[in-house]
Amino acid sequence: MNISYNWLKRYIDFNLSPEELSAVLTSVGLETGSVEEVESVKGGLRGIVIGKVLTCEEHPNSDHLHITTVDLGDGNGPVQIVCGAPNVAAGQTVVVATVGTVLYDGDKEFQIKKSKIRGVESFGMICAEDEIGVGTSHDGIIVLDSEVAPGTPASEYYGLTSDYVLEVDLTPNRADAASHFGVARDLAAWLACHAVESPLKRPDVSGYASDCSEGGITVEVADTAACPRYSGVTIRNIKVAESPEWLKKLLISIGQRPINNIVDITNFILFGMGQPLHCFDLNHVGGEKIVVTPCADQTPFVTLDGVERKLSSADLMICDSEKRPMCLAGVYGGLNSGVTDQTTSIFLESAYFNPTSIRKSARRHGLNTDASFRYERGTDPNATVYCLKLAALLVKELAGGEICGDIIDIYPNPVKPFPVELKYDYAASLIGKHIPNNQVNSIARSLEMEITAVTDESVSLLVPTYRVDVQRPCDVVEDILRIYGYNNIEISSELHASLSAKTETDLSNQLRELISNQLTACGFNEILNNSLTAASYYGENSELTDASHQPVSLLNPLSNDLSVMRMDMLFGGLETIEHNANRKLPDLMLYEFGNVYSVDPSVEYTQEKPVAAFTETEKLAIWL
Repeated sequence: MNISYNWLKRYIDFNLSPEELSAVLTSVGLETGSVEEVESVKGGLRGIVIGKVLTCEEHPNSDHLHITTVDLGDGNGPVQIVCGAPNVAAGQTVVVATVGTVLYDGDKEFQIKKSKIRGVESFGMICAEDEIGVGTSHDGIIVLDSEVAPGTPASEYYGLTSDYVLEVDLTPNRADAASHFGVARDLAAWLACHAVESPLKRPDVSGYASDCSEGGITVEVADTAACPRYSGVTIRNIKVAESPEWLKKLLISIGQRPINNIVDITNFILFGMGQPLHCFDLNHVGGEKIVVTPCADQTPFVTLDGVERKLSSADLMICDSEKRPMCLAGVYGGLNSGVTDQTTSIFLESAYFNPTSIRKSARRHGLNTDASFRYERGTDPNATVYCLKLAALLVKELAGGEICGDIIDIYPNPVKPFPVELKYDYAASLIGKHIPNNQVNSIARSLEMEITAVTDESVSLLVPTYRVDVQRPCDVVEDILRIYGYNNIEISSELHASLSAKTETDLSNQLRELISNQLTACGFNEILNNSLTAASYYGENSELTDASHQPVSLLNPLSNDLSVMRMDMLFGGLETIEHNANRKLPDLMLYEFGNVYSVDPSVEYTQEKPVAAFTETEKLAIWL
């Protein structure tokens, strides 16, 4: 996940350099792989300065070129530049690329050199907007206000600022940090622990208000298990247009392509606050009603990428009043219901979907989107309305429009913070060091855990709902330790060890090692094949299968060749032999240790005896 240095500063003030920030995030469990500078204009306008055209004469050997002399403000006197722009004239203040400057045209680059144009020497280039990347016009050169002093760097005139992007490698349990605000929360906790208080700057939504009581559409949630919370609001009379520069720059910095102001706002909330949003064009919402429900099996649905997919009855869909699917909930939008340049009214969706449901739908259809990435790991069910208000305010600011009706919020079973009781002695035994009780409490508060009771032995906490991975005392200890600092735990000078008799497993490993050494000494090579194999190896005529021994099938196989667990070592070895023989290595001596698997279909699977039907056996196979 890419984190923008400038975007992060919208939510928290800090004085760390990008490299220092990278080290801090890594220390708190958000491992940062790289830090890269991102320039708002490629090349950063290096070597480009403001100049003053002193003279301008027609080129003797051309009917469209001009010979100019330009003051570059460097104290070395004017330079001669041949210019082909029709609007160049004496007295103008212009933008000049000096000799040695590198300019970019998409992925191509070229360097400004001293040259002769139609027999006249030229020492630079007077530039148009598109030639330096500050605009798209190529009608003529850029003519600036005459008050700008010659020699002023173009980067200073245009107010260019660099950004830095940190590539954060999230572990699967840290869905709460899959946003800039989530990273800012961890950074605020670290700063507080290190005596640098810097409170979070949570965007204010107190100005949210409905513009009219009428005009809102209705919503029905038919499956509250797959959709525990569904929030939404109707906004009419908007104008879809290009996003402002500040928004486009933030999205571009993390590798996102700006589309239009409405779509860009949903992406801004997604990557800024971690809450996926979806926007529907009301012109395509039949009956102006949203129905959250599964569709019939094999219902055709064309997604935004233009691919028609056959839905499963287990897929949760966002439909209109006629039960026509418009969006694969939490995963991918439909082709015909999204925002276009002609959209004038929208319905903004902010929901919490069951992570298991989203994960299964995404895998079923081979889709992996920014929304499904967050939903299937667990978003905050209590953030939907806040993010919806924030998005609605941005829509009004950037696209106009009127908020119609009240916010719809269907939340039959509110999710409450997770209660955890942490004993101080338990934390010390797990960490290997006693951290003062008051410091443990302080770190817990900085992580937004509410303290409900404190004794000499323990502290009772309420963990916020966005931390779906912190529900046990050991999880709280891990959170406290990563903020306190793993490097602050001293290595003990003592070594504690215990002796125990060898177990059956130890003897088995010894025997296996003995056999391996003997075979290797005799010239054999050990191989290791995949435990997953093709179901076709165990057909009706296979001697390996019978009524009580059948292959163990995968529910969601990656391919037909990896759809069951192997029942025998034979086929993997034959595949290895075939692979080598096809590459002119037919003389082989191979061995493999591994497990084989089977299932008895007649034995009923129960929660009390979940493995009663399954058999797992260790084997040794040898091939000559």
